[in-house]
Amino acid sequence: MIERTLFREEHHQFRDTVRKFIEKEIAPYHAQWEKDGICPRELWHKAGAAGMLCCTIPEEYGGLGLDYLFDVVVFEEIARCGYTGPGFLIHCDLVATYVKSFGSEEQKRQWLPKMVSGEAIGALGMTEPHAGSDLKAIRTRAVRDGDDFIINGQKVFISNGQMCDVIVLATKTDSAAGAKGVTLFLVDTSLPGFMRGKNLEKLGLRAQDTSELFFENLRVPASAMLGKEGQGFELMMTKLPQERLAQTIRSAVVAEEVIEYTIDYTLQREAFGKTIADFQNTQFKLAELKTEATIGRVFTDKCIELFMSDQLDAIDAAMGKMWLSTLHCKVVDECLQLFGGWGYMWEYPIARAYADARIVKIAGGSIEIMKYIIGRSLFDGKLLRTKSA
Repeated sequence: MIERTLFREEHHQFRDTVRKFIEKEIAPYHAQWEKDGICPRELWHKAGAAGMLCCTIPEEYGGLGLDYLFDVVVFEEIARCGYTGPGFLIHCDLVATYVKSFGSEEQKRQWLPKMVSGEAIGALGMTEPHAGSDLKAIRTRAVRDGDDFIINGQKVFISNGQMCDVIVLATKTDSAAGAKGVTLFLVDTSLPGFMRGKNLEKLGLRAQDTSELFFENLRVPASAMLGKEGQGFELMMTKLPQERLAQTIRSAVVAEEVIEYTIDYTLQREAFGKTIADFQNTQFKLAELKTEATIGRVFTDKCIELFMSDQLDAIDAAMGKMWLSTLHCKVVDECLQLFGGWGYMWEYPIARAYADARIVKIAGGSIEIMKYIIGRSLFDGKLLRTKSA
């Protein structure tokens, strides 16, 4: 098997720590959290105390100042266990990263220490009922009023929405300016005018709170702006490769883990006087899936390397998300088939993996958008030369 060479001894030690935390603080309770539709806030406090939140945040803002691989370890180990409730990935990889990268000194000192400790939970407020992958089409408005902005609008499908204390919120400050009219704000959810809708009941990710959010004449100071006015779309585009890489990492891990416990199951389950693993169909099917997962792993790790050297571009990130999310769904579907009727029972991890998988082709940019990004890159320049010929 191909050995992963990305990680050093300190990463392996941290992985052991994360596994012990999951075993003690998540495993015994996750089934109940699936019924509740939410994880308790205490989990965030415990994760913060264990050094598992926002590992890359500099020490001056309360973090440990570690490299990105420490965040990767947390994402991988939670995904490996099939625990989808803790919304740490959104909190750490997206919200804290936006604040660290684009926030003012005041914003960093106000929010990052609390996010590291788990005292403040972050959410990303971009998707709207009529605007998913097309972020230029958002309608949430922010209108200047003296030194403040007044925000009105609605967001939907917001992970961590029921508990979030701070939101990176995408708004339109100029409806006529298209992408250049988008502005980001760092919104404190304790402000008047912020309202949480219901916790949405989903096909999968059932322990992760996902909400509608409403903004009604919510007044924020101009100092709450993240970056400059009209710069929001540009800032979001710079972070999309990182978001898509995180989802690629999750899909790679889940595919590997599902294959492994399917192998274990087929070695135990008997039919027609022999184990399911004895059938050539089982061996051939798992051989195909294992090969594809290994190829996906190599590409995923290469994308991690590129990201850490600031070389991961939108095309490679889109390729990773397209390939691995498609493989993720394929693996859980074909492995469930090998479980037979038991694979349809919620008590089996494969059933939950199947339900949790479908969102990966939608979240963070649909598969169709990934194909569009990749396809357009193949013809850039060539189309212009053809039209001018």
